[in-house]
Amino acid sequence: MKIYIAGPLFNAGERWHLENIDRVCHEAGFETYLPHRDAGLVPPSGDGNEFFFNEDRKQLNDCDLVVAVLNGMTTDPGTAWEIGYAHAIKRPIIAIYDDKRIADPKANINPMIYCSVELCKTVEELKEKLKTMKQ
Repeated sequence: MKIYIAGPLFNAGERWHLENIDRVCHEAGFETYLPHRDAGLVPPSGDGNEFFFNEDRKQLNDCDLVVAVLNGMTTDPGTAWEIGYAHAIKRPIIAIYDDKRIADPKANINPMIYCSVELCKTVEELKEKLKTMKQ
């Protein structure tokens, strides 16, 4: 099974967190697609917007499951789109919100996103949820 890992990737800390989630998914026995690792941060040529849109959409179509990082005061817009697209094509979505600044993630996550995902509040919860997805 292949997991698409969605989340903000615009600074080293965000990429580090996504890479940690990637490691957790690999340890659980999944293949992964991690956009900044697999498509890069700079397009090989031409229009970056079109390149990343097409590549991410292709990979979402090819995945079996999405794991999305929702940390922050609001969900990253690209991540929100990836969740909506994955939901529309009937991919299961596990979200992780382990941002300790917000006590109640439900109060901070848009209802359209919240109702589209299975939410984990810790990496340990994510590990347990991934085990159930392998069965």
